[in-house]
Parts: sequence; C-alpha cells; structure tokens
Amino acid sequence: MKSFTAIALENFPLVRDGDDLAKTIVDVALKNDVSLEEGDVIVVAQKVFSKAEGRVVKLGDVTPSREAEELAKVIGKSSEFVELVLGETKRVVKASHDILLVEDKRGLISINAGIDKSNVEGRDNFALLPENPDESAEKCRLRIKELTGKSAAVIISDTYSRPFRRAQVNFAIGFAGIGPFRDYRGKKDLFGQILKVKNIAVVDELAASAELLMGQGREARPVVIFRGLANAICRSEKTDMKALYMSANEDLFKDTL
Repeated sequence: MKSFTAIALENFPLVRDGDDLAKTIVDVALKNDVSLEEGDVIVVAQKVFSKAEGRVVKLGDVTPSREAEELAKVIGKSSEFVELVLGETKRVVKASHDILLVEDKRGLISINAGIDKSNVEGRDNFALLPENPDESAEKCRLRIKELTGKSAAVIISDTYSRPFRRAQVNFAIGFAGIGPFRDYRGKKDLFGQILKVKNIAVVDELAASAELLMGQGREARPVVIFRGLANAICRSEKTDMKALYMSANEDLFKDTL
C-alpha cells in the first residue's frame, strides 16, 4: 500500500438524543457525493455518539456526595463536576490542583473520565462517554450494513493527553469490524533481523489521522471515512477495546504517578 484516501464529511448536522446516527452518516455521505464501499473504515468522534445516546448531563441536576465535595477542594473544580466524574470512575489514579486522573468504569485511563463540554450546546451541559463504546460501534456498523449492504468498520475516537508528551491526540475508545493491531512480531526487517516488539495500534493511528480532518473547534466534521486500507488492516467480527489496555505488570509509567 502506497496511498489511501481519507474523506471528512462536511455539513454534518447537530446530533440530538435518539437520532439514528448510522442513518445520518449514510445520508450525509450521500450529500457529500460519497457512497460507502465495502472495506471502508469510518472514524466517528465520540461526542456525536454521546449526544445520540442521551449521555449529556446538566450540571445543575447533579447532587454532589461528601467524597466529591472533599475532592473538589483538592483539585479546585466544582463538587458537581467532580461528582459527575466519580459516577464514571472505577479508581482515582491521581488528584492534585486542576488534575483528576482516573480509571473509568470502561477501563480507560483519562483526565475527568473523558467528560467535557466542548461542542456541547448549553452552558451547564457536559457530555459523558458512551456507556459501552465497543457496543455503540458495533450497533452503528450493523446498521450501516443494513442501510447500504456494505461491511464497513467503525472506530469511535476521543482526544487524550499522553504521558511525558505535550498536547493531545485522538485515540480509539471503541471499535467494531477491525482488528486493533498490525503485528510485526516474528517478521524480518530490511536486514533479516527478527522483530520482537513491533505491534502497531492501527485503530489509534486511524483515530489520530482522522483528527487532522475533524478538527476540534467549529469545523463540524465529526466523521472521516478511510478507503484503500485493505493491506494495512485486519478485518475482524470479534473485537474488544480491552485488547489495547495494558496490565499493571506491563505498565512502565505506573510508579511515576
């Protein structure tokens, strides 16, 4: 493979609770003169899934617990917001001024359990991550196949910070129809040496690449379609985001927090 195509869908409408997101993707694609093809990989921003699944919460409706009130004093955020985060959290990894790093109930390690209000209408409204991003991606994939007859993979992406690196990149938080890795282990390099650790997270690479077209502000391009990746990805009907999670024994950064 020497090239591939990435197509950002323009003029995507604001998504509301209960919308058929897969149908919206198909309809907007057609309006962009794009017909979905067999083998396409569709990267979708997490926020539109959260909106369609009713995962937007009004902060004024939240009643903080005692734990949230105490933690809010440490990090300098409202106790209502901290309560939102705790409701999505399995374990607090680090809490300090303006930082609340947690392991959420899906197993993702992130700041504020991925909760934020960027591109969410309403001053007091915040979007939570989908309850089960893998399940959301699979339902979207199957619905797209029902509507078009085409088998496309779906990746749900979100923006995260990285250890020891400035700024943020997009990562996959759920996916369906695509294997997460491109594994080179056991293969030879240019000089015949056996590769031992090269196992590339292609779903994260595609999520990061999609962000170049999606943007983070007023672009209104939450869907990017990748085409021509047949030789770079592995199609899979059985996928699990947990395959990307690192165990505590493997985690090189756990003792630095």
